[in-house]
Amino acid sequence: MGGEAAFAAKLDGVFQASADVRPGSYGGMIHEMTEMVAADMGQYAHGNQPIQHLLYLYDYVGQPWKTQSRVRWAMGKLYAPTPDGYCGDEDNGQTSAWYVFSALGFYPVCPGDDNYLIGSPLFDRTTLTTAAGKTFTICARENGPLKAYIDRATLNGEPFTRTYLGHDELLRGGQLDFQMTSAPNYQWAVEPKNRPPSALARLREAMRR
Repeated sequence: MGGEAAFAAKLDGVFQASADVRPGSYGGMIHEMTEMVAADMGQYAHGNQPIQHLLYLYDYVGQPWKTQSRVRWAMGKLYAPTPDGYCGDEDNGQTSAWYVFSALGFYPVCPGDDNYLIGSPLFDRTTLTTAAGKTFTICARENGPLKAYIDRATLNGEPFTRTYLGHDELLRGGQLDFQMTSAPNYQWAVEPKNRPPSALARLREAMRR
């Protein structure tokens, strides 16, 4: 992609593009195309499940505030408790699962990877109970509709400066606290060491060994 800045710009371009559609071999607009145009989010078609992870990819390139903003944007714009409050059809629960995870504040971007990427928690407080009976609580302090950004965070009282959470950490139980704010914090969790592990980087490391 030409580096991190170029990759982030490519992600930005998805939302900045016009919502033009080329039906191609379909011969006409299908429902995913119609839904994308109606949502007016550029070429981001949330109703077509394979793109739903895209909002979290900013975490990989040191721009987590964009993930926070766009995840909260999508939750508010594309989901509502009304007859027409669903942004597309449902394939095996994926569109609902995206919302449930994102509302908690994290999402499993890569199948088979044991990390969840941090987004923007929708609820002030959520508690998960593991099969072993332990609890993991997510608190979003000073949260609100206009406070999508994470200013700082702690995990079990210790500073938390990563844009990912391990599944093992969740299973151990504990409390993840986010301090929410209305303006992006361009310093929180942006260092390479605080970004989600890359499957490609892991492969390269394994090959070097």
